[in-house]
Amino acid sequence: MKQGSGLHRRLAASAGAVALVALLASTALAVTKIPLDKQSLGKLRGTITADGSSTVGPYTQAAAELFRKAGASKVNVTVGISGTGGGFERFCKGETDLSDASRPMKVSEAQKCKDQSVGGWRAFTVANDALSVVVNRSNTWATCLTTAELKKIWEPGSKVNSWQDVRAGFPDEPLKLFGPGTDSGTFDYFTEVVNGKSRASRSDFSASEDDNVLVQGVAGTKGGMGYFGYSYFEENKDRLKALSIENPKTGKCVAPSVATAQSGAYKPLARPLFIYAKGSSFKRKEVQAFLAYVFANEEAIATRADFVPLTAKQLKKARITFDLAVKAARRS
Repeated sequence: MKQGSGLHRRLAASAGAVALVALLASTALAVTKIPLDKQSLGKLRGTITADGSSTVGPYTQAAAELFRKAGASKVNVTVGISGTGGGFERFCKGETDLSDASRPMKVSEAQKCKDQSVGGWRAFTVANDALSVVVNRSNTWATCLTTAELKKIWEPGSKVNSWQDVRAGFPDEPLKLFGPGTDSGTFDYFTEVVNGKSRASRSDFSASEDDNVLVQGVAGTKGGMGYFGYSYFEENKDRLKALSIENPKTGKCVAPSVATAQSGAYKPLARPLFIYAKGSSFKRKEVQAFLAYVFANEEAIATRADFVPLTAKQLKKARITFDLAVKAARRS
């Protein structure tokens, strides 16, 4: 699927950001000692193919652009955004090296990979997300919704077609819904935490695996509502309004942000994001170097692409997971 112009705008780096990345790129991971200096990266050759989540895609694309700028100019990283489910389908057919995912791989998907002799994959947590519920900026009546109200709107068979159906006191404004398609991991995640079952949702909404299409839909509809990853809201906050969500445990309305996603206050819509690597692909030097670069520069990449960086605890665990994977690949 063609990537929207929003992705390309996120890749326009400031001189300061590039300088920071260049500084960080000279470091190596403590255990595996994969060299990330410009000279070492310049010796790498090859193509790395990634596909999957439209939420994670911009992160991988930003990482690829910075990886190239850091010295890996002869490594071509291609990134598609067919949705988490679509990405895993290609991954399990052996068509891609990396699969971007906004949810963990399902048991059925893992079995499909195994059946098609694509085994030994590695899963890495690369960033966090504050899944954002957004409305048109002309919406002055809604500022915070409860998860019960979200369920009322999005549950299967819902008859909520006007904002006045959502809450007494809201206007009789037609409610037009926009959301990820069924191949999207965001669709799976949202329906599970809001409606209680993955993929359980009303079907009469405008769906797309391209989040830029959803942005345009909500921005162009007075009574519009949609949901997608935080980075797409951040990039379009001049066109959209993000709603706060009532934390079921504290009863407090919490807005999506880097701080609330990392602290755990933004419940239940904060979530981790993943990149899966095919076992045979992970043995290749350029793939290992690309992922090593990601974990050596995770915060800079996340900040550049408007993502929520990993916490220090998450990053430590991710680096250990990566180092163990490299050691295992070298032994095999």
